[in-house]
Amino acid sequence: MGGEEGWLDRLSLRSMTFWGYTGVHAEEQERGQPFEVDLDLYLDLRQAARSDDLAATVDYSALFGLVRQVVEGRRFQLVEALAGAVAEAVLASASPVEAVTVRVRKPRAPLPGVFETVEVELRRSRTGEGPSEVRRA
Repeated sequence: MGGEEGWLDRLSLRSMTFWGYTGVHAEEQERGQPFEVDLDLYLDLRQAARSDDLAATVDYSALFGLVRQVVEGRRFQLVEALAGAVAEAVLASASPVEAVTVRVRKPRAPLPGVFETVEVELRRSRTGEGPSEVRRA
């Protein structure tokens, strides 16, 4: 990150959109609504950059499917819980990801006024440190 020696690299997936059933109101649980998810994955990409081999990095298609499964396949009351479940699923996968930042947006939250979106951002890592503190071993 930032070109500094020792920092992990970042790979991002932006604005993945899924239909989910997260919310505290009965209508949100019944009808569902769109959710947008961003991932910033922190991992060592040196081998992938040298080898041009998919096995040395993250399979975007598999990761997209994993996030879809969490958002569309589970129900939560809180966007915070949804974001936490996505982070846990990413870190539990067999990928080389050391840390992840998850952003979940809920553009149709039932608020009494004009707004763009509600967004939750969580940072999680295998070591318990935030991504900005995670360095290569």
